[in-house]
Amino acid sequence: MPHADLSRAGHGDPSLYRTPAEAIAAPPERLAYVAGFDRSARQPDALITVDTDPGSPTYGRVLHFTDMPEPGDELHHFGWNACSSALAHSCHRDPERRYLLLPGLRSSRLHVLDTRPDPVRPRLVKTVPAEELAARAGYSRPHTLHCGPDGVFLSCLGGGTGADGPGGVALLDHTTFEVLRAWETERGPQHFAYDVWWHLGGDVGVTSEWGTPWMVEDGVVPELLLGRKYGHALHFWELDSGRHLQRIDLGDQYQMVLELRPAHDPQAEWGFAGVVVNVEDLSASVWLWYREGPAFTARKVIEIPAEPAKAEDLPPALQPFGAVPPLVTDINLSVDDRWLYVSAWGTGELFQYDVSDPFRPHLTASVRLGGVTARTPHPAEPDRPLSGAPQMVEISRDGRRLYVTNSLYGAWDDQFYLDGIEPWIVKLDADPRAGGLTVDRRFFPHGDEFRGLRVHQTHLAGGDASSDSYCYR
Repeated sequence: MPHADLSRAGHGDPSLYRTPAEAIAAPPERLAYVAGFDRSARQPDALITVDTDPGSPTYGRVLHFTDMPEPGDELHHFGWNACSSALAHSCHRDPERRYLLLPGLRSSRLHVLDTRPDPVRPRLVKTVPAEELAARAGYSRPHTLHCGPDGVFLSCLGGGTGADGPGGVALLDHTTFEVLRAWETERGPQHFAYDVWWHLGGDVGVTSEWGTPWMVEDGVVPELLLGRKYGHALHFWELDSGRHLQRIDLGDQYQMVLELRPAHDPQAEWGFAGVVVNVEDLSASVWLWYREGPAFTARKVIEIPAEPAKAEDLPPALQPFGAVPPLVTDINLSVDDRWLYVSAWGTGELFQYDVSDPFRPHLTASVRLGGVTARTPHPAEPDRPLSGAPQMVEISRDGRRLYVTNSLYGAWDDQFYLDGIEPWIVKLDADPRAGGLTVDRRFFPHGDEFRGLRVHQTHLAGGDASSDSYCYR
């Protein structure tokens, strides 16, 4: 990809960082934005603003709800219109991290919210209808959104006009938010979609696999899971052209290859991928992809075993196995590429690994909250069992704070947590030098504070570990 050398050029938005080190040194976040959805689809979903300033009298409390125009979206993953990767490309003039783009995973609508002039109260300025996504890109069921150097990348699970697939990536304009086209120009063997990321320095795109809409919308389909029919591969692309280069099959026992976390160093060509479950033993795993000569390869570097449990304590889907699978459903890599966090949504544990050597991760700490059988409480309310478990995890730019939410996806929540999901957000303090995790007792928005909405992904004002890629070392 041809990059303009803007390493000495000025830019107007101070939240766009040329290097990871510049991002780490920036002031801490004061607000978090959280996607909230109504499982019943009776009330609109909302973007929820939460106070993250420890010196504020409303620290750890919900400040505002920005409602979507109508119910039924199931807000899931979302992102900024522009972030630090915008500094790599001369065609993106005067970029601003200003608008939050919120896709509806069920509705296929895309809502655009302006965080100015009042960042506490973002306002809806545009909705891109499902018909535009289908007509211009050929996709539906938008899942993950990342701001790239020359467009916004929106991964989608389904095809347009009611087609169940193939899924893929739609490219959107940074400033008008119009759907431009499908990003892929030569798809090759890729059919399933989930996440999309890249290595800017190498002009390499990476995508992962979940399943098409009918495979996921009503929950895990046991026959498909045991039949090894969900996604189990990584795909590598030429980022600039959207041309498929390589497929790596991890093995069909490794079902659902979800979150991708590439190194933040723009010249590095390695990253981590989380795998939900191994159907042979219910373990979960994390894989490292890396360049080896002219091509990429992948190896398993973390494995987390299932935990035995009494059948009567398990939901029906797990009773035949007598165990709780970890269900790794999110991972996140700190901006300095030192710490990897892994969410085990089944057993209710958040792991911290030192990945200074990405080939040999070292477990340094873990925290338990919720879980299918454990229901481990928050230390601020030790008599209150928690439903759900660590799921989406977001890391502050300096690596000192983590924000964790507890809902995976409505239909899947209902399969594993039969009495429902009471929403919560937990903040953990991390030691970015020696490792270690501590739950912040002061920060625990939960229950009725969320107005009946479940909470999923969090992004931080000014950027965070999973919303930025960088152009320079």
